[in-house]
Amino acid sequence: QVQLAESGGGLVQAGGSLRLSCAVSGRTPGTYAVSWFRQRPGAEREFVAVITWGSDTYADSVKGRFTISRDNTFNTVYLQMESLKPEDTAVYSCASGLRGSDYYDPRRYDYWGQGTQVTVSS
Repeated sequence: QVQLAESGGGLVQAGGSLRLSCAVSGRTPGTYAVSWFRQRPGAEREFVAVITWGSDTYADSVKGRFTISRDNTFNTVYLQMESLKPEDTAVYSCASGLRGSDYYDPRRYDYWGQGTQVTVSS
């Protein structure tokens, strides 16, 4: 089975940096991609970034500030967050098992981690 586990969340001041990790195990059917989503209280789950074997894509809200990367075996996916803002405060989750090509839609993913809290203070 596919399992994902996030780590690296915490409290950081505005303008600071944080790196999240997503440990991936098992084989993922369909489009081979791992994505980061985030969710603030009372808000919908929001796409952040996606990485495949040969590409990466970002939401406009984080473009230029966040970088997604992976190790050579896709066992770990990272999200390097720079110039953090209070509005980045959310629970960040990684997901895999994308069905189709709509990577921005959380309903298209079959597997999710438990999430890690990121809090950015002003």
